[in-house]
Amino acid sequence: MTITPLPDERLDQINENLSLLQKKQGLTFGTDAYLLAAYLRPMHRARAADFGCGTGIISLLAQARGKFAHITAVEVQPRFAELTQRNIILNHMEEKISVLSADVTTLRPDDVGGELDVIFSNPPYMRTDCGKRNDADEKYIARHEVCGTVADFCRAAGKLLKHGGLFYLVWRPDRLSELLTALHAAHLEPKRMTAVQADPETAPSMILLECKKGAAPSLYLTPTLMLYRDGPHVMPRVMSDAASEIYETCQFGDDIWTK
Repeated sequence: MTITPLPDERLDQINENLSLLQKKQGLTFGTDAYLLAAYLRPMHRARAADFGCGTGIISLLAQARGKFAHITAVEVQPRFAELTQRNIILNHMEEKISVLSADVTTLRPDDVGGELDVIFSNPPYMRTDCGKRNDADEKYIARHEVCGTVADFCRAAGKLLKHGGLFYLVWRPDRLSELLTALHAAHLEPKRMTAVQADPETAPSMILLECKKGAAPSLYLTPTLMLYRDGPHVMPRVMSDAASEIYETCQFGDDIWTK
C-alpha cells in the first residue's frame, strides 16, 4: 500500500529512521514526545496502551526499539486515529501497534484485551480557561483538556492497569500539584520523576514521571536533565552528554547522570 500525504499533511523523516505524517494544523513532533518514549523502560513481553496518541509518534518510537510486545494506540479524534493507522502502515508496524478510536475516559479492560502492563500518555497540558484559542480545532483539542482532564487520564489508567502496572506521562511543572493529586486518587504511586530544562539558565519546562499502580510511597527524584550545555545566548548550541545519549539510544540509561 502506498501512503502519501494529504493536502493538509506533511511527511517528515525523524528519529529512529521513522517516517511521520503530520497535520500541518495539528501539533507536530517535539522534544516532549521523544523524551517520554525514551523514559519508557523496555518490557519486551508487556502489553501497553498510548492514551491520546495523536500521530502515533510515541508508540512508533517505542516499537522502533522493541520496547513492548504490543501497543494499543488510543485517540479520541477520528482523523488522528486514521492518521496513526497510516503512520503504522508507513513504518511496517501493523503487528506491533493497533489503533482504537475512543475516549479514554470510557474505556474498560475488555476494550483493550484485558488489563494492561503499561500505559503512557502525553496528555493535553492546558485547562480550557487558559491560553489562546487555536484556530484549528484539532490543535486546540490536543493542547487543552477538552476531551478529558489530567484527572480523567489518571483515573482511566488506574482502571485499565494491572496491579503493579506502570503509568508514564510528561507534564508541566506549574501543574504538578494537580497531577500528584490525581495520581493519588487513582491509586497510582509516583516512583521516578525527572525535571527537564533547556540549559543551566532556564527553569525546568517539563516533568517526566513513572508511576506504579498499588505501590507503597517511595519517589526517586533523578538529577535534572539538561538538554544543552550552555545558556541560550551561546551559539551554536551544544547538546549535553546525557541528552546526546538519550537521543542516540531512545533510553534513559542508569549511568546518564554521571556523563
